[in-house]
Amino acid sequence: MGNRSWQGILWSVVTIVVLLSLMTPFIIFTVSFLMVPVLMLYVKSSTKRFALLYVLSLLIVYVLTALHGIFLLSVSLFFLPPVLVMGNLYKRKAAARTVLTAGTVTLLAESLISLVIGYALGFDPIAKFKQFMMDYVTAMPPALRELLPKDQDWYVNLIVQVIPLYFIFFALFYAFVSHGISRWLLNKTGEGIPGLRPMRERMLPRSFVWIYLLAFVMDLFVDPASSSLIATLLMNLLPLLVLAFAIQAICFLFFIAHANKWKPILPISAIVLVCFMPPFLFVYSLLGVFDVAFPIRERFKKNL
Repeated sequence: MGNRSWQGILWSVVTIVVLLSLMTPFIIFTVSFLMVPVLMLYVKSSTKRFALLYVLSLLIVYVLTALHGIFLLSVSLFFLPPVLVMGNLYKRKAAARTVLTAGTVTLLAESLISLVIGYALGFDPIAKFKQFMMDYVTAMPPALRELLPKDQDWYVNLIVQVIPLYFIFFALFYAFVSHGISRWLLNKTGEGIPGLRPMRERMLPRSFVWIYLLAFVMDLFVDPASSSLIATLLMNLLPLLVLAFAIQAICFLFFIAHANKWKPILPISAIVLVCFMPPFLFVYSLLGVFDVAFPIRERFKKNL
């Protein structure tokens, strides 16, 4: 109990430091880890002790930052629901996939609820964001503005149309980063939190192939400049599917390396290539489609 008490105090201090760092240039590094100290505090403490230490941490942040404390408290409270959801699953030793799904869905739900509340209070977040982007493009130096499409209104409208995609990537990013770091730290302290299956064993459902093909065919007949519901849906769905199947291709390359008892140079090289040349994502996604749609792995095993 004494060890857990000290760990709770330690993670309370880390929570305070991470929140205060948002007012400094260190925000570039710490903004990705906002959930980690609170998640550690929750798992390492009883519910009552967590509530006490968390509230105390927020009070200290508020006192130290005065009016800015309201913003910092709002940020911390926004991430509290996914922390509670993921923390409860950690305590029950739930599968990593369940934890990640629950965390991602909770963050997405919060983002949507925030939009609804904004509209209910007479604040239009989408319109504000669009105006911000218009002002940003207008204020860009002429040399940079020439790199953008000539129809700048279309460009800004395109960015606004893929806001759902931003929300999804935001939720996925925080769920995966928080899980990866928190699980590593928790296992270092003897918690025994389950991890994801090795990448070489992961496989998307075969139904994803039909969704991908249907979306790809529909995209051929939809005007890119259209703002219709179908066009907006495809703009948000296709990048997700391409990314999902590109990751599937990386999993296949890990399988090839493991089956041949190679060092994982091939999949790592593929990841590096995508980082420097994003268009390769589409090429990899085709490989991922073939991996899911056809029994390539079974045939490969027979030939070994």
